[in-house]
Amino acid sequence: MHIPVLEKEVLEALDPKPNENFIDATVGQAGHSLKILEKNAPKGRLLGIDQTPEQIDLVKKKTKDFEERVTLVCENFSNLKEIAKKNNFESADGILLDLGFSSWHVDESGRGFTFQKDEPLLMTYGKEGLTAEQIVNQWPEEDLEMILNQYGQERFSRQIARQIAETRRSKAITGTFQLIEEIKKAVPRRYKTGRLHFATRTFQALRIAANQELESLKKVLPQAVEILAPQGRLAVISFHSLEDRIVKIFLKEESSKGIIKLLNKKPIVPDLAEIRSNPRSRSAKLRAAQKI
Repeated sequence: MHIPVLEKEVLEALDPKPNENFIDATVGQAGHSLKILEKNAPKGRLLGIDQTPEQIDLVKKKTKDFEERVTLVCENFSNLKEIAKKNNFESADGILLDLGFSSWHVDESGRGFTFQKDEPLLMTYGKEGLTAEQIVNQWPEEDLEMILNQYGQERFSRQIARQIAETRRSKAITGTFQLIEEIKKAVPRRYKTGRLHFATRTFQALRIAANQELESLKKVLPQAVEILAPQGRLAVISFHSLEDRIVKIFLKEESSKGIIKLLNKKPIVPDLAEIRSNPRSRSAKLRAAQKI
């Protein structure tokens, strides 16, 4: 079951009012969107964007009671300005970016986002594009080491990259369990019994690289601020330090230019009750700003 992260805090940050228009640029399973639609009735509209076709189909069903007020687009949010223009959302009262991949991707997609199931090594949000399998089997060893180090902050990046490069000379690595076996061979015994599963950082790095997540985030942030109406609000939920750093620096720079004002100087994080009820929320950080 999908539980929207920091739901109350997001609504407080965006502060949706009747007849205002919002963009949920990562609509996912519409957890936040449905709450916004309740608040911006009777005539407020919502533009929902997601890269995953199955998610868009799911949201269509979930938002059928608000059908006349909802526009859904299956595309990468890095093209936000163009998408907004096409759909007459050039002046939004609020924009939400929830950068976490949804529980659907882990539980149902079958695309290799989780190391708990034996699935094809895809990790793509859409049905096309670069796959984790291509990265693992085709990228030079030094490039593989670089993404494991930078995107996964994996301390054994060199050993894992070397092990993968050695194995793929004789056979392709095509599934999640196969990849886990290679990681297991590369890391010390003590690393396999830590609080964090020893494959977590490698899987994170491959997912970020396959979907060009950090590049897309850098592209979308200035577009979001440009599209916002005066006094419009931007809320961004990040789930790891690389994303949060990009958001923090961008908002700080825009604030120093007098374009926006920060609504929270420190990121808002889930309380213990939310973490207990939704463990996937534990690393979430919310930053929000208002256009001047």
